[in-house]
Amino acid sequence: MQKYALLSVSDKTGLVPFARSLVETYAFTLLSTGGTAQMLRDENIPVMDVSERTGFPEMMDGRVKTLHPRIHGGLLCLRGNPDHLAAAEEHGIEMIDLVVVNLYPFEETVVRNGVPLEEAIEQIDIGGPSMLRSAAKNYRDVTVVCDPDDYERVLHGLNQHGPALDQLRSELAQKVFARTAAYDSAIATYLEKSQQVEPDLDSISGFPKVLEVSAAKSMPLRYGENPHQQAALYGGFLDHFEQLQGKELSYNNILDISSSAYLVGEFERPTVAILK
Repeated sequence: MQKYALLSVSDKTGLVPFARSLVETYAFTLLSTGGTAQMLRDENIPVMDVSERTGFPEMMDGRVKTLHPRIHGGLLCLRGNPDHLAAAEEHGIEMIDLVVVNLYPFEETVVRNGVPLEEAIEQIDIGGPSMLRSAAKNYRDVTVVCDPDDYERVLHGLNQHGPALDQLRSELAQKVFARTAAYDSAIATYLEKSQQVEPDLDSISGFPKVLEVSAAKSMPLRYGENPHQQAALYGGFLDHFEQLQGKELSYNNILDISSSAYLVGEFERPTVAILK
């Protein structure tokens, strides 16, 4: 039975060796779109355009590419359900066994100063999250990958069967829903900030109407507020600071660093803050 993998990525890190392994080692037929398909062809990796599968060309400046029953049917079909299989056969839907998608760089776009709203909106991915969520919902039958860091793990997992493969697919699906939740949160936060509305108590106070927090783990901390407590640091804190020496940081060290930064931020001239 032919195995299909659907690849459509913005971050192409590690894609070529991964795709080559899928074809040469695991005998997958690759489906792809746009720039991803072109990159694979440039590397002499055989690939089929999604439009060949759907019968529809990419349209509307690439906004509509993969939103089609022959794609999502192949992702959502329960392989053990006779009715699903009969419907797939009736409508010419072939199963897709592996999905590799990462999303348009919306977060990276909107952090740049002066980005027009129109440019930000064009970086809102629609087809990517849809494919990820369809595949993740059906993770018992479909392996879904949203992070290039998982490529090697997935290649190893393709040799597995039974509980080991089920566990891998479950973990990857959970990662997908965490990623799409963070992505949607970033979009909602950006659009809320971009809206011109009449001031209300929330905006005057500086507090959002809905607080959504989604942050990646940056590092474990030596301990929490007290030595017997565990702690970890999340978010982009380390993007702004570099530890030059000393032991691993604790929760209290992070608070001290933050206080120092806010303190010197109150001055316009070069300033040093020392907290002990």
